Amino acid sequence: MRPQFLPFSRPSISEPEIDAVANVLRSGWITTGPKAAEFEAAFSAYCHAGGAVALCSATGGMHLVLAALNIGPGDEVITPSMTWVSTVNLIKLAGATPIFADVDRDTLMISAEHIEHLITERTRLIVPVHFAGAAADMDALRSLARKRNIPLVEDAAHAAGTEYRGERIGCRSTAVFSFHPIKNMTSGEGGMICSDDPALLSALRRLKFHGLGVDAYDRTMQGRSSQAEVLAPGFKYNLTDMAAVLGMGQLDRLEDFIQKRTLLARRYLKLLAEVDEILPLGQPSYSIRHAWHLFVVRLNTKGARMDRATFMNGLKQRNIGTGIHFKAVHTQKYYRETMPLAAANLPHTQWNSERICSLPLFPDMTPEDVDRVVKAIKEVLA
Repeated sequence: MRPQFLPFSRPSISEPEIDAVANVLRSGWITTGPKAAEFEAAFSAYCHAGGAVALCSATGGMHLVLAALNIGPGDEVITPSMTWVSTVNLIKLAGATPIFADVDRDTLMISAEHIEHLITERTRLIVPVHFAGAAADMDALRSLARKRNIPLVEDAAHAAGTEYRGERIGCRSTAVFSFHPIKNMTSGEGGMICSDDPALLSALRRLKFHGLGVDAYDRTMQGRSSQAEVLAPGFKYNLTDMAAVLGMGQLDRLEDFIQKRTLLARRYLKLLAEVDEILPLGQPSYSIRHAWHLFVVRLNTKGARMDRATFMNGLKQRNIGTGIHFKAVHTQKYYRETMPLAAANLPHTQWNSERICSLPLFPDMTPEDVDRVVKAIKEVLA
């Protein structure tokens, strides 16, 4: 009998977490309430952040950041094309122009060197991406942003639990996290913005819930003040208590998740060192704690004598799931047509976009699962 299908990712949900969600359902208060406030406080404490705002998605969080910074027509935002499309879509929807920075060929992250020559008098924001659980080199990026007086907001969707030079991502400046089901921890759907900027946090809390002058859940009373008024047009991006209580349970287990992911990743690295056609991502030269959100490899298509689609299909036929993180934004149909010259300035992004593949990695996997994946890789390549 063929072994059961192994997906590239699967959330680890415990029975106590299921019970906690059920208790919220029984409580009569299932939307934004005390559990969302507790989750904000707990995640902020975990990251050693100045404060945090819980949201229904990281995409919603980035939308709020752009709105709070008044990013709009005529403005430019520098970010990589090697990322999920959500941030770039939001930049376009705001009427601003995304400016794509190339990435390091091995780590897939932008650096100050990639960005500095792209800055113009219209640059209003820099959005680096912490990729696959590793951290971008923030010292150089922060120094550049301060020198040029440009806000910097970290896309930390992959970086819950990631550390940079001994500090957790989210500890300083502003970072946007994702709790989508494939991430290191999940709230079903959800996100969090951590920031050390009190004025920005206040604006985000107002914007996330219709522009009201108080939060969706007033911490000084059970519910929302009857005197709450709209101070400016806002959105509807608040996180429910049902999601927040799941997020708190996951946060309690995050360190264990990262430890398990790290052991699996190390096994992959050891076994794949024997496979010339497979090139795992390189690790940064500076000090980080890798959270191993994804295990991304690049296929040497020439050496393998096959393209990526053939390789991934071969693994699927052996009940191994894979993913692509990511097909670069500038290669998507809309952006190919509206930004046709972008590829010429993104050689490392282009090369990786055509070859990357995410192998299965999640906490409930076993070392034997890794062995099975590597064995299947060797069979496909043979």
